[in-house]
Amino acid sequence: MPTRNASAVWEGGLKGGKGSFKAESGSIGGAYSFGSRFEGAVGSNPEELLAAAEAACFSMALSGSLEKNGTPPTKVETKAACTVEAVPGGFGITTMKLDVTATVPGIDDAKFQEIASATKAGCPVSKALANNVKIELTARLG
Repeated sequence: MPTRNASAVWEGGLKGGKGSFKAESGSIGGAYSFGSRFEGAVGSNPEELLAAAEAACFSMALSGSLEKNGTPPTKVETKAACTVEAVPGGFGITTMKLDVTATVPGIDDAKFQEIASATKAGCPVSKALANNVKIELTARLG
C-alpha cells in the first residue's frame, strides 16, 4: 500500500509566527498561523485538515460498505467538525463530529444506521483517532 507525504514549515514564535503546508500531490496546501488555528483568522489549521481527512475517508468507506451490502449509494456527503480545546497539559483534539447524508436506493433506515455505525469504527482515519478522539455520528438518508 502507498505511503502519502506532506510537509510543513513554521517560521517564528508561536503567536507571531506563520506556517505553510503542502501535500506531495500538489492538490492541497496553504498557510496557517496561531490566529487561524485559535482565533478565527484567515488561513487553514491542522484541525481543518484532519476534519477533511475524516470526511473524505468516511464517505469513501461508507460507499464501499453500502455497495458490499448490495445497496450502492448514489451520493454520500459527510461534514466533519474537529474540535481542539484546552486539556490538562496543553491543548488536545477532543471531538470529531460527523454529519452524513446519503442517497441509497433500496435500503431501510435501520440497516443504513447499522452500516454507518460500523463504518465509523472501521474507516482508516477513524481507526487512527480511536481511543484518542470522541467520534460522534449523525447519519440520515436523503
